Amino acid sequence: MASLSSAISNPAHSLSPTAFVPNKIFYFSNQCRALLPPPPPPHRSPTCRIGFVSGLERQKALKTHIFASVTVDTPVGTSPEKVQLPKGDSWSVHKFGGTCVGSSERIKNVAEIVLNDESERKFVVVSAMSKVTDMMYDLIYKAQSRDESYLAALDAVLVKHRSTAIDLLDGDELGGFLSALHHDISNLKAMLRAIYIAGHATESFTDFVVGHGELWSAQLLASVVRKNGVDCKWMDTREVLIVNPTGSDQVDPDFEVSGQRLEKWYSKNPSKTIIATGFIASTPQDIPTTLKRDGSDFSAAIMGALFKAGQVTIWTDVDGVYSADPRKVSEAVILRTLSYQEAWEMSYFGANVLHPRTIIPVMRYDIPIIIRNVFNLSAPGTKICRSSATEDEVGQSLESFVRGFATIDNLALVNVEGTGMAGVPGTASAIFSAVKDVGANVIMISQASSEHSICFAVPEKEVKAVSEALQSRFREALNAGRLSQVQVIPNCSILAAVGQKMASTPGVSATLFNALAKANINVRAIAQGCSEYNITVVLKREDCIRALRAVHSRFYLSRTTIAMGIIGPGLIGATLLDQLRDQAATLKEEFNIDLRVMGITGSRTMLLSETGEDLSRWRELQKEKGEPADMEKFVQHVHGNHFIPNTVLVDCTADSVIASHYYDWLRKGIHVVTPNKKANSGPLDQYLKLRALQRQSYTHYFYEATVGAGLPIINTLQGLLETGDKILRIEGIFSGTLSYIFNNFVGRRTFSEVVAEAKQAGFTEPDPRDDLSGTDVCRKVIILARESGLKLELSDIPVESLVPESLKDSASAEEFMQKLPQFDHELTKKRQIAEEAGEVLRYVGVVDVVNQKGVVKLQAYKNDHPFAQLSGADNIIAFTTTRYKDQPLIIRGPGAGAEVTAGGVFSDILRLASYLGAPS
Repeated sequence: MASLSSAISNPAHSLSPTAFVPNKIFYFSNQCRALLPPPPPPHRSPTCRIGFVSGLERQKALKTHIFASVTVDTPVGTSPEKVQLPKGDSWSVHKFGGTCVGSSERIKNVAEIVLNDESERKFVVVSAMSKVTDMMYDLIYKAQSRDESYLAALDAVLVKHRSTAIDLLDGDELGGFLSALHHDISNLKAMLRAIYIAGHATESFTDFVVGHGELWSAQLLASVVRKNGVDCKWMDTREVLIVNPTGSDQVDPDFEVSGQRLEKWYSKNPSKTIIATGFIASTPQDIPTTLKRDGSDFSAAIMGALFKAGQVTIWTDVDGVYSADPRKVSEAVILRTLSYQEAWEMSYFGANVLHPRTIIPVMRYDIPIIIRNVFNLSAPGTKICRSSATEDEVGQSLESFVRGFATIDNLALVNVEGTGMAGVPGTASAIFSAVKDVGANVIMISQASSEHSICFAVPEKEVKAVSEALQSRFREALNAGRLSQVQVIPNCSILAAVGQKMASTPGVSATLFNALAKANINVRAIAQGCSEYNITVVLKREDCIRALRAVHSRFYLSRTTIAMGIIGPGLIGATLLDQLRDQAATLKEEFNIDLRVMGITGSRTMLLSETGEDLSRWRELQKEKGEPADMEKFVQHVHGNHFIPNTVLVDCTADSVIASHYYDWLRKGIHVVTPNKKANSGPLDQYLKLRALQRQSYTHYFYEATVGAGLPIINTLQGLLETGDKILRIEGIFSGTLSYIFNNFVGRRTFSEVVAEAKQAGFTEPDPRDDLSGTDVCRKVIILARESGLKLELSDIPVESLVPESLKDSASAEEFMQKLPQFDHELTKKRQIAEEAGEVLRYVGVVDVVNQKGVVKLQAYKNDHPFAQLSGADNIIAFTTTRYKDQPLIIRGPGAGAEVTAGGVFSDILRLASYLGAPS
């Protein structure tokens, strides 16, 4: 027992072809013997050496359990004439992954692709059938764990390949394959039994076992191709590919020796179609090994270089290389081309492209790699090749320089800082020497030019060891104060933007960081190499997906994509939704603005969508798919559960409870657009807190429609102040309802008659007292006063109410309207006095900035005054400033109605889009 265990675990101990254990006997084929050191010279024939059984020999293997070694110096079953290996563009190399050959039907499809390839010569590399490599590793694990279920697991491997062969083959091809399969299974059973007893398997034994999946899939595919009448040979690449282990779970191909072996193999097996095993190779000592991670891709690239092929096609189950991980960014796009360096960078940063080493062999000979989908032959895929140095770059957009984005999660930042680092040679060397000593992998390094600090990213699972090593190495410097700290910042992720000549193109970095800032994402560290191929940023892990979506949206989607949540689908909200429906396509096509309504909520029901509501049917959908309203869930859905980085909530209510959420929404990076006056006219301290937050963040809060519906009153006032003008007085007719009433309160008409007419026409609230009280005008005055810099509360504004004192407590609007005619004489008398003086009555709000006060009142104006010239429900506002002192700046237009108010809100949404990067 001890001697067997020692032999399996230690190559210094030898095993003879027949290994004896008490009451057990094990027989090893020539392939197994290749794993073992040679026996002592006296027992070895000088003309023989240990090698691998070729495909032809495997099919003719003796049905005994003891096999002699193969003499590779004597060709078997081949012509003595040496066939020259042709090289160059006539060869087309294909690689098919495990999913491509995962079943008999898929193997047939692969054979059809190979047969339909019009290339003169074809070299096809195949992986093991889907899940088979995992099954083979499981055999090793079970055997060395002394779990006897490895026998049942090996039977499952046999059944899988036997049933596949029976589906695909017949006659001699089927018999030959099944004979070789049973021979291999018999060998594996003996080897696994030895591993079971020893309780251990070396890397070489493991590599030998797991490589069988590729041997079987290559033979199956070759047989299917031959069945279709095409001459085809299969290659066990362990006979050709020689690699040198380099540590770190990698190998380096020996191109010179592999090239010589390829020519020798081809001279014995000339064919225009060759099916070869991926993933497996041999060491210089002819010991089986593997090419490690993504080994089949690597095999294809190496063989492509050895053949100097015209191209290497990697067949997979996706349409090509995506601009970002489609699982994180659902609108990621397929890239038609990538340079070798771009593909390399994206692979390093976790993109599912190719392993970086796969690209190295083909770069030598400028052999393009094509990534294609075996299940979607109509997709052209992605071509990876050398970019032209003379490529015309004039007129290229920023987007053409940024090809894709990738992320790495579960990282930690280590920051070493202190004044004692500046100008001291060897500090960085000492830091990374300590990191190397604990075997940690440094993903990214960033150092400020002041040399005051160095920060670098490592996998989170390694950061504890790194931190302890640095604390130990620099204990003296830390105690002396030369270093101030070794800081660990956990829960980080890396976001990398990759593109040809990206870093040297003005505007790319600005666009990238602008997109992150506008998504309210903080960057913790930055690294940008002079190679010009990537810009790397470190972020909080929780922000990573949102950051990825933000930058991808900015470069690859519509110029500006915004997720919207509509709160209050009443008269104004419903009108806004209809306006969005009518204008969405035009905005996207002509202005590159993509507005997605992700949710609509009322007080009782809400409607949520993952990709954007169908605004042509939102009313029906709300009835069919609506769920109970939940504001917290609604906000989380709109802001957090989709691929769009920019979020805006549009509050179309007049609810103070909804308005109380604005601060929290803005703090979370959610933009707010609203016609709701409650927030800006509420308690002063809350208003000031809200505006302070708005000014110090990249989150926007727009409320143009709070004062003049669709009129640009707030925007005009802000423009005057921002350009240095000084506001002296703002005076205006701010209520469309009261404007209509007093424009029509003429001649012999009574006040109550005009109010009834306005109510009937829909100009008033359901209860006209809400308009006649002046409270709405007062809120608008407060908003403008605060915008002008006055710190006033709502209670500081005197309001002249048009509701008779005795009717304020009327039980209903109907009762109020019935009793209102009793008070007509008071306003009729005021009108007569005004008319006698050549004046008209107007209900106005005034902001007196000079005297820091405001008022809402009924005021008489001369017939030639602009306020006297109004008609219908128009509003009019006059700004008296130091620039517009003699003749005020006047804004006039419709100030009431759902269409114009919704239009004002829509205008704010487009203004937000402009701020977020849409073309103006």
